[in-house]
Amino acid sequence: MSSTLGLARITPENIDAALALTVRPEQAGLVAPVVKSLAEAYAYGDTAWPRLIMDGERPVGFVMAFFDILFNPEQPDDRPRSGLWRLLVDAGHQRGGYGRFAVEQVCAEIRRRGGTRATVTYVPGPDGPAGFYAGLGFRPTGETSGDQVVAELEL
Repeated sequence: MSSTLGLARITPENIDAALALTVRPEQAGLVAPVVKSLAEAYAYGDTAWPRLIMDGERPVGFVMAFFDILFNPEQPDDRPRSGLWRLLVDAGHQRGGYGRFAVEQVCAEIRRRGGTRATVTYVPGPDGPAGFYAGLGFRPTGETSGDQVVAELEL
C-alpha cells in the first residue's frame, strides 16, 4: 500500500477499471459485483456515494456509502442511517489495508455531513467480513436487513 491512497468518483474514464474489480471466488456470494452497485447508485441518486479506492493511479477496490436511509420505514423506532453499502477490494489487493482505508473515508464523510454513527450490513458466516468489521469497532445491533447482520460504529 502506498501513501497516495484516495477515493475517486466513477467517471467515463475509469468505469471499465471499476467494472473489472472482482473478489476471490469464495467471496462471490458475500458482496455484489460493481456493476450491480453502480446500477443501484444510479437508481438511488443522491442517497448513494460510489467511489473507486485508488492506490496512486491504480484502482484496487470499490466502496459505496449511503446517507440517511430508513432501513424499515414501517417501524416507528427506525431512524435515518448512513454507512457502508458495499465494500469490495480486488482479489489481488486484499489484506493491504485498502478496506480499512475505505471504511475510514466513509466514516469521515458521514462525520462531515453531521452524522455520529456508521452502519454496515454484511452476510454472516465463516468466510464473511464480521471479523473485519468488528476489528474496526462495529458492533452488531441485533437487527437484520434481509439475511444480513446490521452493525454500527459510534463516530
